[in-house]
Amino acid sequence: MTSHILIYVVTIPFLWLLFRQFKAARSRQLLALAASYSLYATWGIGFLALLFGSSVTNYCFGRLLRVRQTPARLWSGILANIVLLCTFKYIPELLPVLKGSQLAPALARIVQPVGISFWTFQALSYLFDTYRADALEPSFTEFLLYMAFWPTVLSGPICRLPQLLPQFRSANNPALRDVSRGMDRICIGLCMIGLGSMLANGVYPEQGLDRAFQLPAGSLSGVDVWCLAFGYGLELFFNFAGYSHVVIGAARLFGWELAENFDRPYLATTVSEFWTRWHMSLSSWIRDYLFLPLAMLKRSTVWRNCALVLSMLVFGLWHKGTVLLALWGLYHGVLLVLHRQWQGLARRLHWNWSGVFPTFISWLATITLVCLGWILFRSDSLPQAAAMIHAIGMLPTYLSLTLPHSLYYLVLLLFAGYLAIAKLAAWIPEGFNAVVLPPEARVALYSIAIYIGILHTAQTQAFIYFQF
Repeated sequence: MTSHILIYVVTIPFLWLLFRQFKAARSRQLLALAASYSLYATWGIGFLALLFGSSVTNYCFGRLLRVRQTPARLWSGILANIVLLCTFKYIPELLPVLKGSQLAPALARIVQPVGISFWTFQALSYLFDTYRADALEPSFTEFLLYMAFWPTVLSGPICRLPQLLPQFRSANNPALRDVSRGMDRICIGLCMIGLGSMLANGVYPEQGLDRAFQLPAGSLSGVDVWCLAFGYGLELFFNFAGYSHVVIGAARLFGWELAENFDRPYLATTVSEFWTRWHMSLSSWIRDYLFLPLAMLKRSTVWRNCALVLSMLVFGLWHKGTVLLALWGLYHGVLLVLHRQWQGLARRLHWNWSGVFPTFISWLATITLVCLGWILFRSDSLPQAAAMIHAIGMLPTYLSLTLPHSLYYLVLLLFAGYLAIAKLAAWIPEGFNAVVLPPEARVALYSIAIYIGILHTAQTQAFIYFQF
């Protein structure tokens, strides 16, 4: 992991200087494509071959759909992508079940390409949009770049071609504002990743969340489990949202603007609102290409609720084909259905659920339910998750504390700090994007980020979403 980060640190400034020397959009596309393939190849030549093969296949399906939009052609393209994704992501999950069979050695040799879930979903969105007769006519080079785009190919955000294609065709140089904003986002992201790493590893060695999740689940008290649930929710946010900041900032250096992936999710006052703020590129993909088409098949409320639960099941399985993640997706699907029922009941009874106190109760219930779900997301096994959830309901255990006290203080401090900063950002009309840092503050921010990002984070923790 450290070597890959160093490669990016060395390559991006050189690429930025070279990028400015090319004035034609076509030349810049070829340069960006060469850089994307070169950087992705550092993870494995075989991975690059798969990415290229998938890109060529989907480009051909797109050409066929542009000639004639038929369900058979669309489903052929969908099936090709699903087969590729299942082969490398879900079939190896059968290894424990098939242990000792003749298939086990072959399954053990399958290695999941980095970012396959992200670039496969990008390919599917292109096929869906083309089937809908959207005006998408990328050249072969443009589509290859879209699939392998170096800032996003490893862990998203999941991009869509209508957003990127006009930017690929622009020959404008990035403005000074783009460069300064890009650097700010990169440094903020590195600092966030450092906080996520601190939660994972602890203030002191072996006193972080990673070590805590290795403890026997039966020895944990209710307070311990809530600390782990809220702590892991913060770790996941700092790690993935921080990575998204880095990616968006790196693209902004070149004048490319990517859609936001997180928007202060832990300020959400309903579960539905949470999913408009968390992993926004994936949640909007599931909404547009899965839930809405399913929901429109029938007008019945029961069917719409079933479509919602099914969509969230796919959301969970997108991460990994395990029982725990399937249960996590179903859990959130049920929460979303219950929220819809609550909204309908409030309308029928003319309840005015507004004001400071009701809003606070809604926020507290939302954040508690979301963090409870992280137990399913993070646990190593179903028995571990069941034991942790059982501990929450055992009130006598709340009198004991098993985890290191430094972990309780760290989770409490970071959660309070997050809420304060997120609320402050919400009061600024354009968030912190409207704030212009003075040069002295920038120097301090960049220095801290370099220290955290290179000397600490790169040596201790990879980005969590690389495994997905």
